[in-house]
Amino acid sequence: MLKEDEKYYELGYEFIVGCDEAGRGPLCGPVVAACCILPISFNDELINDSKKLTEKKRMKAYELIKENAIAFGIGVINPIEIDRINIYEASRKAMLLALENMNHDIDLIFTDCMPLTFKGIKANAIVKGDARFKNIAAASILAKVTRDLMMDEYDKLYPEYDLKHNKGYGTKKHLEALDKFGPIEGFHRFSYGPVIEAYNKDLKLEV
Repeated sequence: MLKEDEKYYELGYEFIVGCDEAGRGPLCGPVVAACCILPISFNDELINDSKKLTEKKRMKAYELIKENAIAFGIGVINPIEIDRINIYEASRKAMLLALENMNHDIDLIFTDCMPLTFKGIKANAIVKGDARFKNIAAASILAKVTRDLMMDEYDKLYPEYDLKHNKGYGTKKHLEALDKFGPIEGFHRFSYGPVIEAYNKDLKLEV
């Protein structure tokens, strides 16, 4: 159970926000960020780094967070914007959008290793924060599940890429599909090496 937030509650802070993102590594789809304020008294063993949870446990934790959170927000940045400003800046922009969408009073902000300032409040960028702070862990779960659900919908549009099983990461099957079908404009990230390689290969075939 993550308890590093507790010392800040003891100092008198009430609305402590955790922020995290999901989807930096995939070759396609959006990057999604979330922020979350859980009640001081709320604790549950499921609230942990999203990468340490099974898909079933993540979904259960996702519903638990939504039911109990004081407030939460989601920010989504699409692949076109990722290509325009790079994935690091897109992740930061997604977090700021999540904070804006949360629309709640804030005393402190903790992020998973992402420096940012929101409405004059400088965030505390914590290394491996999703494994130390429950509000960051909660945000990581919200971001991960939200993105996974989006990728499940994209899988219905682009079944040849097997997105339901790889969520857009560069798995062997996804790379094989890229090689066979080529990347999809507006969906794949053309600033990523495997995508632009597949695109250039298509261009050569057309000549």
